[in-house]
Amino acid sequence: MTGPTSEVLARALVLTPAAPQHFDLAFTATTQPCPWPKAYGGDMVAQAAAAAMLSVTDGKAMHSMHSYFMRPVDIGAPVTYEVEVLRDGRGYATRQVRAFQNGKAAYACLASFAAGEDGGRYAAPAPAEVPAPDSLASSAAHLADVAPGDGTTMTAESREYWSGGRSFDMRHVPGPVYVEVDGGRAPQQAVWVKPFDALRPVDGLTDAMRDLAALAYVCDYTILEPVLRVLGVPWAQPGLVTASLDHAMWFHRVPGPGVLDGWLLYAQEAVAADAGRGVGLGRFFTPDGEHLATVVQEGMIRTSSGGS
Repeated sequence: MTGPTSEVLARALVLTPAAPQHFDLAFTATTQPCPWPKAYGGDMVAQAAAAAMLSVTDGKAMHSMHSYFMRPVDIGAPVTYEVEVLRDGRGYATRQVRAFQNGKAAYACLASFAAGEDGGRYAAPAPAEVPAPDSLASSAAHLADVAPGDGTTMTAESREYWSGGRSFDMRHVPGPVYVEVDGGRAPQQAVWVKPFDALRPVDGLTDAMRDLAALAYVCDYTILEPVLRVLGVPWAQPGLVTASLDHAMWFHRVPGPGVLDGWLLYAQEAVAADAGRGVGLGRFFTPDGEHLATVVQEGMIRTSSGGS
């Protein structure tokens, strides 16, 4: 590859049918490289979403999923996703997905699907007066002159990963929280996100399925950042350990063709922080203000070596 691309996401979404051992359907997928001791949680959310969508064959669209992360998952290793068909109704369908690695359950989610019907319409308004993405510096630009180490845990590998290894260009408002809390400790931030190039086709998934899975994938990268921001804790602070605990996502509207290839505004806020945990809330908007999805996540935020 000559530069950052969206290929990492495409590789993450490749599911291979397998023989189920516990439930009705099974698929394997592989977590993607990252410079941490454990795999990126968005891999599991996106792969489970894809597995659940592949089990629904009557045209219903996923409108929500609720996840728990139970064990760390190895990087670059296969994970088996088993899907249980809980219900298929005329208007709604429900699936349970469990992810297994090394003989143990590592992740679980419930996903709900809807046929859709006429009804009232409302959408939360997008934040006002957010600078346009083209006027903001990229993560790569922010980190270009920052040396690894120098009192932080940033390495050459993590700088490269943050700069261009996550499939999406990310532009922070007011600024990123990689090695310092750029822009102050307010409990809100926004991140413009766009794939480095057009999303690739994924065998077995329609483009609409791929796009919902892409939203599920990218949402996990920054959802805890408003909590880190309000606490004054950057990602590269020595002693910081984070982990996703649970994750909920509602897909209000199916993105139109090509929408996921352009910029989306991910407006975020800190909801709570206490007892070594924090809750972040985020909303995805198109550039013209259409509210696509809402995310809430609780994560472990440990700033010392204590606890268990």
